[in-house]
Amino acid sequence: MTNSLKQTRLGALFKLRRDEAVPVLLAGLFFFCVLTALMVLRPARDALGMQRGIEAVRWLFMGTALVTLLANPVFGWLVSRLPRLKFIAATYVFFALSLLGFHLLLVLAPEAVGITSGQVFYVWFSVFNLFATMLFWALMADRFTLEQSKRFFALISVGGTLGAIFGPWLASVLARPLGTPALLLVSAGFLMLALGAAWAVARSQRAAGAGGAGQAERPEHAVIGGSAWQGLKAVFASRYLLGIAVYVIIMAVVATLLYFTRLQMVAALGGDMDQRTALFARIDLITQVTTLVLQALIAGRIMERFGVHLTLMLLPLTVVLGFVGLAIVGTLAALIVFEAAFRAVQRALTRPARETLYTVVSREDKYKSKAFIDTFGYRGGDVAGAQAEGLLGRLGMGLAGLASVAIPLALAWAALGLWLGRAQLRLAAERGASLPPAPAAAPGEPSTTRSPTP
Repeated sequence: MTNSLKQTRLGALFKLRRDEAVPVLLAGLFFFCVLTALMVLRPARDALGMQRGIEAVRWLFMGTALVTLLANPVFGWLVSRLPRLKFIAATYVFFALSLLGFHLLLVLAPEAVGITSGQVFYVWFSVFNLFATMLFWALMADRFTLEQSKRFFALISVGGTLGAIFGPWLASVLARPLGTPALLLVSAGFLMLALGAAWAVARSQRAAGAGGAGQAERPEHAVIGGSAWQGLKAVFASRYLLGIAVYVIIMAVVATLLYFTRLQMVAALGGDMDQRTALFARIDLITQVTTLVLQALIAGRIMERFGVHLTLMLLPLTVVLGFVGLAIVGTLAALIVFEAAFRAVQRALTRPARETLYTVVSREDKYKSKAFIDTFGYRGGDVAGAQAEGLLGRLGMGLAGLASVAIPLALAWAALGLWLGRAQLRLAAERGASLPPAPAAAPGEPSTTRSPTP
């Protein structure tokens, strides 16, 4: 890979060299398929979750957190014993088979489908959402270097945003002629396409490796080893990983406060489940279009020019401004604008920047520690946010009270983002993270690289 290679105009626009184009396009396709599989089903998930009221949704968040806690050691066991492509395949195939099971239930035993089964689907979908996207970003952090991640992750995210736009549109087109149960099969089909793209991304690492094909083949065949609980232990042993976990938890708390505020306002409007589903879908569409513009034109340049540390501060500052505006105006329209801005900045800027943080840790931490942080850490934050919002509601504090809690939390969150970006630079200097990754251990050998504790 040399800077003297000729670039196309598109490559020059995104600082993309010719030998990097195929892996980046494959990664974008991978994310497109994952988000299409998720977004085909998401509006129905939100509507189903509200059938027993908002208090039931808070309990569903707790159920999701419990399930993710139980799922993490199972996933850690897979990572410890299977090569990279095999544990990725095992996870995606499991979720595809689960979709097939829900489809058979809807088709063969529709009388058994009710509020309880809808809540089971809500929890299952939330776990599916977390693990599907976590695996995608773990592979990206494993496949690309820190320098590449700053240039590519925002661009790769465009594929996911296109999938998030395409999924709801596809659902609206197919739901009437094929019926809602068929959407589960459509989602499973895109999940299998995502698995094929994941295989192609991982195999394309051969071209990036140095020292011959045999050496470049090692990452996809190597077994990481270690214990199933190593990811959790590593988080509490490293200030850097613990800082990422706290950043994710605060983000989840704030997002949940915003989510329940939206549910409260939508519930106050009345209407049936179809009306709520349509409103949720419109909010998603506004968000995705805004995200696409930010990802395609702005995100990559912000990370390269201003650094990861400042990029990680943008979402907390958006929260400060948003809650100030919401406390002053207090309308559903203001909330929709705030939520669209929050999600757009989160997906277009914060998520790619946050995922670059994992490029400077060991392969074991990329999969095991990241799995714990992105699943249980995120859902633990959801539970905390849901309970905090419920407490504020019972105290009758309203939007002003909500802002008085969210704004100081967001300022602390911004300071943490600044620290994480600077800690990443220190780790990159120590490990030489801007260079191509070192060869992985051969199959059966223990992993010898651990992330230092800054």
